[in-house]
Amino acid sequence: MTKLIIQIPCLNEANTLPATLADLPRSIPGIDVVEVLVIDDGSRDGTADVARACGVEHVVRLRRNKGLAAAFAAGIDASLKADADFIVNTDADNQYSGQEIPKLLAPLLAGAADIVIGDRNIAELSHMSWRKRQLQALGSWVVRQVSNTSVPDTTSGFRAYTREAALRMTIVSEFSYTLESIIQAGKKRMAIAHVAIATNPRTRESRLFDSTFSYIKRSSATIVRIYAMYEPLKIFTYLGVAIFTVGFLLALRFLYYYLTAFTGSGRYVQSLIISAVLMIVGFQTVLIGLLADVISANRKLLEDLVYRVRKLELPQRPDADVERPMSRARPADRWEH
Repeated sequence: MTKLIIQIPCLNEANTLPATLADLPRSIPGIDVVEVLVIDDGSRDGTADVARACGVEHVVRLRRNKGLAAAFAAGIDASLKADADFIVNTDADNQYSGQEIPKLLAPLLAGAADIVIGDRNIAELSHMSWRKRQLQALGSWVVRQVSNTSVPDTTSGFRAYTREAALRMTIVSEFSYTLESIIQAGKKRMAIAHVAIATNPRTRESRLFDSTFSYIKRSSATIVRIYAMYEPLKIFTYLGVAIFTVGFLLALRFLYYYLTAFTGSGRYVQSLIISAVLMIVGFQTVLIGLLADVISANRKLLEDLVYRVRKLELPQRPDADVERPMSRARPADRWEH
């Protein structure tokens, strides 16, 4: 029996949640059971009660607001423990059309992808200002470069996971899961597909950030942090070589004046001191990168251990000995529906 769980992170969504739930499909070809899970992230307006009144099968309630990333991770964990084969994440403001869920699941059911992300076609969204569309496009380009994927809409919260891909997700950010999960999936060589989706008219403003500057600052910090977790040697080597090169150029400058200026070369001694400091710092930065790379290798072992522990915690199935392997499709593949 194939089970799909549609999870919805919520924060004070008592007014918009009923419309979102009513828009969700309850019968999907290739899926035997469709259930809904609502994650109430410390709401104060009775969101959890509204969810139960609407017939939601699973409700996870966090006693205080922990943020979108924590709510998403709690939903993934609860969905896996509820024996989900596939997990779809959508927003509670009914931004994403529930009728697009079958399209989102198609690559997973065909075994062509591990993760599918809905592409809203940001360039055509009328409710989003020109500046925000440009920032979204720039941010998505940066994420594609650091993750080695081809996802055009990296901030889309409308996405689907296989059971195996969900088990390997380890969210550590406290801001948002969207960027981190893509970078993480790309570094783990998961097959990520994207499909064009339709969106519903906007019902309210985004609550994820207070201002555009705040969003850029926190998103940039998330990208750098997650990339550094998976590519520490590369980052510290580039940084160390850059610092060392500046110091080396200053040393060459001092040497030039020392050999060509017959008087007054002593006034360039300061350059020699700065050069020595920069070269030492650059060399130490590379050494830090080597140490960080060793720590990163240990982290990968810990992630594999967490994966195995989470797998042991799942409900046992009659065919537990037969595991569906991760898709070997290229991460850059696009699924055409």
